[in-house]
Amino acid sequence: MKISSVEFAGAATQPGGAPRLPYPEIAFAGRSNVGKSSLINKLLERKIARTSSTPGRTQQLNFFVVNDNLTFVDLPGYGYAKVSKQDRQHWRQLIEDYLVNARNLRGVIIIVDARRGPEAEEEALCNFLTHHQRPFLIVATKSDKLKRSELEKQRKVLTDQLDGYEPLLFSAENSVGKEELWQAIEELTAENGKRVT
Repeated sequence: MKISSVEFAGAATQPGGAPRLPYPEIAFAGRSNVGKSSLINKLLERKIARTSSTPGRTQQLNFFVVNDNLTFVDLPGYGYAKVSKQDRQHWRQLIEDYLVNARNLRGVIIIVDARRGPEAEEEALCNFLTHHQRPFLIVATKSDKLKRSELEKQRKVLTDQLDGYEPLLFSAENSVGKEELWQAIEELTAENGKRVT
């Protein structure tokens, strides 16, 4: 995928507050500190999503229009203990409202750390999306942190944890999985046989 333009198109801090955009949407969800912002930045070939050493920085739904024909939606990270219970509940309502009601949502990229794998929140999100008939793809980031022998072993462990669903391995450091992830996104956003470019 050649990236010719990326523009911040707005944010939502309340349910129903998302900007109305005409393009297919791909949402990115993941536990805080799994490398979600780094993954988005690597896909877009620029620093557009905010990265931080402090997890939980994304506190709203952020919308980025890519090439004037696709929207990336950066969802707040979940599972971060230092955020108040009230904030976590608000984020959950915000995310769930979007995932259920977004008209242009074509798929959700669920991001897990390749070293830790899916936890209770990821399992709950997968079940939630399945219930609402929303397609999703699981991507295991930080694959560069594992040796090749460890990586193959961990891939099998992750696949077993995900009931036979093999995650896509990704690294923002060395671009492993970047082309495969773009191909998957293009397939998710294909409409009447026409893909985004």
